[in-house]
Amino acid sequence: MSADDPTPAPGAPRLSVVWFKRDLRLHDHGALFAAAGGPVLPLYVAEPDYWALPDTSYRQWAFLRGSLAELRNDIRARGGDLSVQTGTVTDTLAAIRDRHGPFDLHSHMETGNAWTYARDRAVGAWCRATGTPWTEHRQFGVWRGADLSRDRWASRWDALMSEPIRTEPEHVDWVDAAPSGIPDADDLGLAPDGIVSLQTPGRQAGLRLLDSFLTERGEPYQKAMSSPVTGETACSRLSPHLMAGTLSMREIYQATQARIAALDAVARPERGRWPGALKSFVGRLHWHCHFMQKLEAEPEIEWLPMARAYEGLRPVPNDDARLTAFAEGATGYPFVDACMRYLRATGWINFRMRAMLMSFASYNLWLPWQMSGAVLARLFTDYEPGIHWPQSQMQAGETGINAVRIYSPVKQGHDQDPEGVFTRRWVPELAGLSGTALQEPWTLPDPPPDYPARIVDHQETARLAKTRIYDLRRTDAARAEASAVFEKHGSRKPRRARRKSPRAGRGAT
Repeated sequence: MSADDPTPAPGAPRLSVVWFKRDLRLHDHGALFAAAGGPVLPLYVAEPDYWALPDTSYRQWAFLRGSLAELRNDIRARGGDLSVQTGTVTDTLAAIRDRHGPFDLHSHMETGNAWTYARDRAVGAWCRATGTPWTEHRQFGVWRGADLSRDRWASRWDALMSEPIRTEPEHVDWVDAAPSGIPDADDLGLAPDGIVSLQTPGRQAGLRLLDSFLTERGEPYQKAMSSPVTGETACSRLSPHLMAGTLSMREIYQATQARIAALDAVARPERGRWPGALKSFVGRLHWHCHFMQKLEAEPEIEWLPMARAYEGLRPVPNDDARLTAFAEGATGYPFVDACMRYLRATGWINFRMRAMLMSFASYNLWLPWQMSGAVLARLFTDYEPGIHWPQSQMQAGETGINAVRIYSPVKQGHDQDPEGVFTRRWVPELAGLSGTALQEPWTLPDPPPDYPARIVDHQETARLAKTRIYDLRRTDAARAEASAVFEKHGSRKPRRARRKSPRAGRGAT
């Protein structure tokens, strides 16, 4: 076929468009593997409307853009080119059809936010209207439709991740992609957002991280991942690469299992802490998809609590002054502020500190998780809606089934930064303090004048939050709803390990 005559020649292989989304790699790429039997047009669409959303940001695009540039170079090295277009996906597909004639569309299944869900529905409608076959390939352990049941989820996840890795096709018949430049942040209306040290994007950086975690950095993972001081190096740091798809979950899982098998061949005293660390890491890989499955099963939990009895528990509109102080790291709680400022500068922070930040915003500031969650979403380079939104409302105590964990911002500071190095670095106004004074400057006769007074009393607000949450949990309606939530979203552990009722929720840390 030609640009002038898009009708395929009789008997010619049918064109396949491989729509890259958040799967920016050639290795273990199910959509590319399926399409490689005929001519392939590789496509990425930068969508300005998506980048105008309240949960997207400059830093996220910066990481994706760098990963896109590496993917384009990889395709060019193989004799093709990546078509990068800016606009809507349906308009882009229509233009390709006008130029090349009918085609098959291949992509990976995506569990994104409500906007991408609506976008995919629009693409599906366009495909049906034009008779374009669209095959969505699974890259994560997330199921939809009739396969949503949780009962066999864990075993299916293990089976999926144990399937042979689809190596890059030996040969691809790349079609003229009519490429254009990868848009800058300015082209998408994205202003710099304070990121100082963006994590290195692209597949090669991801592979280096995977190798260093499995062979060098990961041994203290179980203990060190709790603190932002040690977690920066002891955590895998692979989350932005999973978000962008520069590495596949399957190859991370299988590389970890291979490392576990190699350790099994070593004398026990020489294994050190590696076996426990890697077992814990595999659990986190399961956890990644377990939470994404929640959003796939119920897209509304991006903005509604899983247990609808909690709807309206926190006021909307919220307290803007408190939300602003939280977002800017100016709450008067040094460890909270240090974590927020670190996150603003780097785009990443370890999981326990993410939980503490949501706990502080939800219980001490009593902010709706939808609002504080949007602040954090924009700051996370590795923002994954399927993890972020279920976690946000879980940390806010609005799922109806999870334990209510109220983290003391003072205790966490003492526990996770006992020497105060992290706090003093990120809150330089307090550089001359240590010990109790550093984490509780309001106890000083003359608190530092250039650091804000604490915005609330953390003990008083925690007590009030517990009362509000548990008063609601004790109602018959909330108890009844908890059972339904557990049936739909709960983890299916062996019965002997489930000692608590799904509606139980006790304790605070």
